[in-house]
Amino acid sequence: MTLRVKRVYEEPGPDDGQRILVDRIWSRGLSREEARIESWRKDLAPSTELRKWFGHDPERWEGFLKRYRTELEGTGKMEELRELGERAAEENVTLLFGAKDIEHNNARALAAFVRELVGEA
Repeated sequence: MTLRVKRVYEEPGPDDGQRILVDRIWSRGLSREEARIESWRKDLAPSTELRKWFGHDPERWEGFLKRYRTELEGTGKMEELRELGERAAEENVTLLFGAKDIEHNNARALAAFVRELVGEA
């Protein structure tokens, strides 16, 4: 599986494949063309309430993962994540995020969920 996670402000790379922004809020100062974003899946982003609660606080990371997964399950998005994993098995897919914290963000969480769903955890 080739599923990457990358900050949207990083230069697009030739191996990025399909580039999907997974934030609820559009990244400031960036056009879709500049970022080479093929789709914006704000429906896969955490709710505003969860995002604000988390606040990119590493001490809340484990709680964020649990709450985020519960949100995705409650909205029926886990099947879409499984399909995303199947797509990543066939072509490169890059999940994009805007947060400054490259280790504790929703794109990193989504990638972990996808890998778990397709048995690559």
